[in-house]
Amino acid sequence: MLKDVFILGGYQTDFARNYSRENKDIAALMEETVDGALDRCNIQAREVETAHIGNFASELFCNQGVLGGLFAAIRPEFNGLPSGRHEAACASGSLAVLGAAADIEADHYGLACVLGVEFMRNVPGKTAGEYLAVAARTGHEFTDANYVWPRAFSNLADVYDERYGLDYRHLGRIAEINLENGKRNPNAQTRKWNYTAKSFMQDDEANPVIEGRVRRNECAQVTDGASAVFLASREYAEKWAKRQGIDIESVPRILGWGHRSATIMFKDKIADSRDKPYVFPHVRDTIQDAFRRANVGDVSQIDAIETHDCFAVTEYMAIEHFGMTKPGEAWKAVEDGTIALGGKLPVNPSGGLIGLGHPVGATGVRMVLDAAKQVNGSAGDYQVEGARKVATLNIGGTTTTTCCFVVGT
Repeated sequence: MLKDVFILGGYQTDFARNYSRENKDIAALMEETVDGALDRCNIQAREVETAHIGNFASELFCNQGVLGGLFAAIRPEFNGLPSGRHEAACASGSLAVLGAAADIEADHYGLACVLGVEFMRNVPGKTAGEYLAVAARTGHEFTDANYVWPRAFSNLADVYDERYGLDYRHLGRIAEINLENGKRNPNAQTRKWNYTAKSFMQDDEANPVIEGRVRRNECAQVTDGASAVFLASREYAEKWAKRQGIDIESVPRILGWGHRSATIMFKDKIADSRDKPYVFPHVRDTIQDAFRRANVGDVSQIDAIETHDCFAVTEYMAIEHFGMTKPGEAWKAVEDGTIALGGKLPVNPSGGLIGLGHPVGATGVRMVLDAAKQVNGSAGDYQVEGARKVATLNIGGTTTTTCCFVVGT
């Protein structure tokens, strides 16, 4: 990073809640989250200088755009505040973090509120799937699928099977670990859900097929939710830390970032990597960009990872692309317990998208917040002991947009 960008903390809603059943709308969800973040961080509304909002599809789910105007209505002090919305499907929240961090680095502002939000449970599941499908190349790919995203990542599993071989036991175990971790998280959508051993097997009753080779319990959840973080310059963070009575050097920072966009169609990405070791070379490059900026030599210097697991195979892919194993050998990190909480390099201690939930535009912000919690030791029952550097990986579409952050002190 050119300059320090501090993460002062934030707030996440309870991802188990259904806001439409509470007769609440996206504006109420935003207000609760921002108010919660202000309170948790002991920040006054008048101190906020700019806002960056991550959201994918509020026009479709809520018939509402111009979310900056909704933000401005949360507090009188926000009326007139410069704000902007960022969209990159499931990576929308990460783009909001990137935008705010750039503002801080450029000395445009000293304190930025980053809000990720998605309101999704007000429509039937089939309709939600249709809305979310616009992150693929509409009308040009997966046109025969009942559910576009399970089909897309079923195709990714096919690619892995063809190139390296793929055992469903490893995908089932990834899902099981993330759902186990979710039970430790008081904000997880699935924390009260119950499963049996057959829930993670190729059992058509306990774990039915959704599309292709993707089964129900390896899928991320459709979620209402939001998360907010405050990013700050060193100048503001020093004043804030003094107010809190804490050492500024103990406050988490964004140490490095990576961001790349690839061509939108899945088949074109796969064609580009046909003779290369990694299925998605641009995802590998994104991670390495973040590591380079953070002065991280390799993944052995990372203590935990919050990664995109919209489906279990997505995490399987990420294990390799982070360099935890060689390409085609992600199964080793699953079998030997590396990725489990308490393992050598825990992945998704929060529960991830499968266990915690996936309010699309909020996920990237939530990942950064969870990374900061791990670094400052406030993650509670899902704390990774001794975590000092935590990486995130957030993707939009079929890895069309990829973002990675390294958070540490």
